Amino acid sequence: MTVTPLELAKVAAYAADDKKATDIVLLDLSSKTDVCDYFLICTGANPRQVDAIVDEVREKVSANCGLSPLSCEGREGLSWVLVDYGSVVVHVFKPETRDFYRLEALWGDAPRVELGLEQ
Repeated sequence: MTVTPLELAKVAAYAADDKKATDIVLLDLSSKTDVCDYFLICTGANPRQVDAIVDEVREKVSANCGLSPLSCEGREGLSWVLVDYGSVVVHVFKPETRDFYRLEALWGDAPRVELGLEQ
């Protein structure tokens, strides 16, 4: 099964949405960096929700795309968990951590991909 980076990113976004992640943003970095094609950024209200979002993303991407992450960082602190699929990097933040790092501002010139999610 071959899945495009955009398809993988959307599966991850919908999985995050299923677990009530807020402020879900998909940034297209394909023309900005060769590190990855997409950043998916979302927020969980507390450590338990961050953990649940990460589990759901990993489960749905595995089931629908047949992929496991290359790495998963930050599970011990649960204020910023990074799930790296190579072409797509998923960032799940607690609100105060997201406000502090402001990834969307750092990559402010990157186009946002419309996901059609109710926010």
